[in-house]
Amino acid sequence: MYEGLENREIICIDMRSFFASCAAADAGLDVMNTPIAVIGNLEQKGSIVLAASPRMKKEFGVKTGTRLFEIPDHPSIHLIEPKMEFFVRVSIEITRFLNQFVPSEAIHVYSVDECFADLGGTEKLWGPVEHTIKRIRDGVYNQFQLPCAVGMGPNMLMAKLALDLEGKKTGFAKWTYEDVPKKLWPVTPLSNMWGIGYRLEKTLNNMGIISVGQLAHTPLELLEEKFGVMGNQLYHHAWGVDLSKLGAPIVDGQISYGKGQVLFRDYRSKEEVMAVVLEMCEDVARRAREADMAGRTIHLAVGYSKEAFGGGFNRSRSIEEATNATMKIYKVCERIFDEFYDHRPVRRLSISLTNLEPEHSMQLSLFEENKWKERKLGKTMDYLRSKYGSTAILRAVSYTEAGTARSRASLLGGHKK
Repeated sequence: MYEGLENREIICIDMRSFFASCAAADAGLDVMNTPIAVIGNLEQKGSIVLAASPRMKKEFGVKTGTRLFEIPDHPSIHLIEPKMEFFVRVSIEITRFLNQFVPSEAIHVYSVDECFADLGGTEKLWGPVEHTIKRIRDGVYNQFQLPCAVGMGPNMLMAKLALDLEGKKTGFAKWTYEDVPKKLWPVTPLSNMWGIGYRLEKTLNNMGIISVGQLAHTPLELLEEKFGVMGNQLYHHAWGVDLSKLGAPIVDGQISYGKGQVLFRDYRSKEEVMAVVLEMCEDVARRAREADMAGRTIHLAVGYSKEAFGGGFNRSRSIEEATNATMKIYKVCERIFDEFYDHRPVRRLSISLTNLEPEHSMQLSLFEENKWKERKLGKTMDYLRSKYGSTAILRAVSYTEAGTARSRASLLGGHKK
């Protein structure tokens, strides 16, 4: 299985309690010894905790997802609103710090608090790789007051698994291919493995596959018959094999363009909900167009308000010809909504475009005279937004009471800048 595979020295770095640590450093507090909660909006009692310091979790049971009104009233607790611009700047500076050890092309920023780096060849400058990792960890803490954990492996997947399954507990973990049987295969439930969500886990469980080891020993032909290309990836990932280059998606074939949001209030009519759906379709279509991609499958997920006992639906439809046109995506979403909506108040929406292919593969139908004009109009709108800002040109629904695009334009990552 491993013959001929390149044995690289990839690390995955995770800033532990990143938001809480940044907020603590900004406020001059010790994140390890102070109960801190970063709250989305201190003015809304139902706002959620975005991050909590270790002491906050241990002493008061407050963790990510806890509501503001659930936090006990205690004089030692510090409640802080996020400063997303500050958090992003810190993330950028950490990347610059890493650039002292490796060139920029050897760094892949995975998220605001997590990144990969290829340390191959650094031993010529900095000595043994483990010593370099210690210097990185010590430097991040001394310069930014941020503790971090590191996972190391022969590829991106193994580095990520080493981090998630061991490094976050111990501070540092190094996995090799020889470690796969004793460290990766016992993992259960399957959703504990990076890349396997709860829905995929349920499907695998229904096939009698409970652990990663069982997945690794399931016939490849069976997995490919059930999941297609994804089945091939699941099989090889269960053996710790990942051939993706640094910066490429660890799970190829899962690329999609999506957008989700929790609404500011309950939306009680189709007209209100579809106003936001149209805004979201515009954003998804724009991102697909900017990447010169188009998709055949549109997903719509609707979550009902807690006042209506929650629940909702998540459905998708595939169309014959791939598209990145806003209104085509919107009309599919509308058909799904009309079929499954049961008139309860809506609080959450999510849209995604999948089953992608290059835009140039789209055909121009002789029976759709305006198709070329629509594509040019979409590209022009994208250009104006790119040059003058996301609110430079908006659809009329964004100026109604239901629209959210204008208010969300002032946020970064869904939170205050």
